Amino acid sequence: MDDENGYRRGRHVISAMHVHLVFVTKYRRGVFNDEMPTRREEIMRKVCEDFGAELKEFNGERDHVHLLINHPPKAAVCKLVNSLNGVSARRIHQEFTDHINHAIMHGHLWSPSYFSASCGGAPLAIVRQYIEQHKRPL
Repeated sequence: MDDENGYRRGRHVISAMHVHLVFVTKYRRGVFNDEMPTRREEIMRKVCEDFGAELKEFNGERDHVHLLINHPPKAAVCKLVNSLNGVSARRIHQEFTDHINHAIMHGHLWSPSYFSASCGGAPLAIVRQYIEQHKRPL
């Protein structure tokens, strides 16, 4: 799927789309213990695979996680986020039910808010300059 330059090649598209996501737990509660990081990453990696995306980097602390995802153009980031949040919350609640205080979390694992930033490639100023230099007279 990726070539030596990091581009994804599909039937009709060549792309390099990366997104940095940060999810925080509801009320910023530190609910994750030392047993959960590996499983959180496995769950989120599988969700990404289901979208044809690749989880490039994953890390986090007791109250949040950071993800760097390389995704195809057809994968809408908002749908990917919804699936990552929903599937991971459901699985973590099922597998670690004794480690999460459901009363203080009010039945939710993640805050409904999240951080999302496109990343990779050249800075916007360089892209603008590149496009300006390719103007052709009509």
